[in-house]
Amino acid sequence: QMQLAESGGGLVQAEDSLRLSCVASESSFRVYAIAWFRQAPQKEREAISCINSDDGRGVFGTFYPDSVKGRFTISRDTARNTMYLRMNDLKPEDTGVYYCATIPTCNPRYYNGHYSGGYWGRGTQVTVSS
Repeated sequence: QMQLAESGGGLVQAEDSLRLSCVASESSFRVYAIAWFRQAPQKEREAISCINSDDGRGVFGTFYPDSVKGRFTISRDTARNTMYLRMNDLKPEDTGVYYCATIPTCNPRYYNGHYSGGYWGRGTQVTVSS
């Protein structure tokens, strides 16, 4: 069974940057789309980025909600079984536990805050102070 492990969270100031990593235990990671979800205190879980698997041309489609578009960048390194989330210009409202998960595709049917299938990591805490 594949395992995912997030890292890179921490306590930062507003406008700082962080890079989260999500490492998979198996190379089959490459066939999945991968998403980042955020769980903030007393809020519903939010899908904040998604990257599709390779389309065969080395192109990975990416998706972001308006709340993070232009500030967050998702990428993946297939050779390292790793996916990244670069977060710039962090805001206090970005605070939460960040989880990576495998999903079939970045279709909104799966890429949404209610998704609970696939493989999930245990999360990494991001705290942004004002």
